[in-house]
Amino acid sequence: MNVLLEHINGPKDLKNLTVPQLDELAAEIRSFLIEKLSVTGGHLAPNLGVVELTLAMHYLFDSPTDKFIYDVGHQSYVHKILTGRKDQFDTLRQYKGLCGFVKRSESEHDVWEAGHSSTSLSAAMGMALARDLKGETNKVVAVIGDGALTGGMALEALNHIGHEKKNLLVILNDNEMSIAPNVGALHHYLSKIRTDRHYQKAKEELNQFLKKIPAIGGTLSKTAERLKDSVKYLLVSGILFEQFGFTYFGPVDGHDIPQLLEVLEQAKNATGPVMVHVVTTKGKGYSPAEADSHKWHGISPYKIESGQVLKAVGPPMYTEVFSEALIDLAKEDKRIVAVTPAMPGGSGLLKFAELFPGRMIDVGIAEQHAATLCAAMAMEGLKPVYAVYSTFLQRAYDQVVHDICRQNLNVIFAIDRAGFVGPDGETHHGVYDIAYLRHVPNMVLMMPKDENELRRMMKTAVDYNDGPIAIRYPRVNGVGVEIEKEMHPIPIGSWETVREGDSSVILAIGPMVAVAEEAAEQLKREGQNVRIVNARFVKPLDEAMLLQLAKEGQSMIVLEEGSEQGGLGSAILEFYSQRGISGLNIRIIGVPDVFVEHGSIKEQRQETGLTAERVCKELRALKPVLRQRANGTA
Repeated sequence: MNVLLEHINGPKDLKNLTVPQLDELAAEIRSFLIEKLSVTGGHLAPNLGVVELTLAMHYLFDSPTDKFIYDVGHQSYVHKILTGRKDQFDTLRQYKGLCGFVKRSESEHDVWEAGHSSTSLSAAMGMALARDLKGETNKVVAVIGDGALTGGMALEALNHIGHEKKNLLVILNDNEMSIAPNVGALHHYLSKIRTDRHYQKAKEELNQFLKKIPAIGGTLSKTAERLKDSVKYLLVSGILFEQFGFTYFGPVDGHDIPQLLEVLEQAKNATGPVMVHVVTTKGKGYSPAEADSHKWHGISPYKIESGQVLKAVGPPMYTEVFSEALIDLAKEDKRIVAVTPAMPGGSGLLKFAELFPGRMIDVGIAEQHAATLCAAMAMEGLKPVYAVYSTFLQRAYDQVVHDICRQNLNVIFAIDRAGFVGPDGETHHGVYDIAYLRHVPNMVLMMPKDENELRRMMKTAVDYNDGPIAIRYPRVNGVGVEIEKEMHPIPIGSWETVREGDSSVILAIGPMVAVAEEAAEQLKREGQNVRIVNARFVKPLDEAMLLQLAKEGQSMIVLEEGSEQGGLGSAILEFYSQRGISGLNIRIIGVPDVFVEHGSIKEQRQETGLTAERVCKELRALKPVLRQRANGTA
């Protein structure tokens, strides 16, 4: 029974509660989250870990006047509950429902949107600068995880913040996790701070001692400051944040509300940049999530009592097929090395890591570093496989162009989550990678229509030695074809006709081949025989087939689950234009020039017209043109 939560409709309602009541409310919020997410799914473990922290923030500060900036934003569910959206949680991550990330259009309390990590500190600095230029006095609070802090952009922002000395509060939510367990030197540094319980006490005692010395000034004052610094270095090596220019508080128990309130009050009244280091437990209060916070970071619907995750039965996900194919190839080729930016589980590399521990490299949240790392390994004769979500590869664009493609290095890109991704929505869709990859010189880009073709493309990529090569695959189950044990490569740039026809042609890629098949079946009942081509290579194109289609005068529909601008259809139009071939009927059906919000993949395809019904409608419209051609009147 959520006795207190029922009466919380905004942050102001918190101000009337006592501190013990905040603890009671924390328990109610945890129960609420566990119940609601068992139906909708979502980011359970991150939000269970920040309940007390979010309560303390809203209790002491005044949102939306004071700005709360959440890094990534998947840990903002408690913030949403406290800012008047608890009654919408039945629609979380559903079509037209509550977003799973911070969403400015939802509430005035949501001031910064992000589905990618490490942006919060730059955003906070920008807001602090704007505040000061406007002569305002509000507080700016950034909440960043220890995993996100390893991102290069966050370190750039730390450097700038410390230099400018603006009034700004950074809350470091240290749960030793991002999605997967954190890696790297910074992670180990934070671990050292967490385990040192004497640092803050000794620092405070030294401050008190120095204050008692009369007439400290001039040289003696500088000597005292150096003495303080010496003690800091003696107690904890580095004192990284204070060297960046921050006043450091912590570590603080992130589940102890009185302690949180005390420290945050001190931080609120301090001047200049302040870092509050809060230690939390990801999945706090729900034993399955505490036991495996990696699995429960983002979870499908589940049974509350047992923690059993409810999954649909069907063919394997493309990620699983990629994983098994990579393992099979790595057994035969010791040059293969897998690289991932903090996504070993999501990218299907956990089993690979068990079998080849020295050949799986998790670099943490560092997509740019991962790309250049792969470039150098390829230069030294290895076969690096950069396993990355399409949406995250965007962050390494310069390195793809400058370090990999420009040097024509044999890096294999395994681009997961290509196309729509469903509930994660607009920040995570992989609909832009064709447009930002195909125009870069030396790149080969392909996408399979089914599981078996993905395996064949993996073999193609490993056998290829002439430069970078990318395979993109979707976040869906395969179509259920029989998997051939032996992998045979595919000739580079070759398309295949998967259905013969003479009335028109659908050039489809990836999962759109199945949509094309569905449309062809509907039109067959109307007397149209539509040819379907699996245009599996976006670059290079199958020029021979395109020339033959033009010679036949075929009307074409290009069907792709990617941006219409710069995608496969654009590539085909460019091809004909460069060769002076005109007068062809070509329609492109792809993702229009809008950001598509969260929902199911089926709903996202319906919203954008990537359906068999839309294809049939377009082909019916082309039919009269074909008759005119046949009569010689076109």
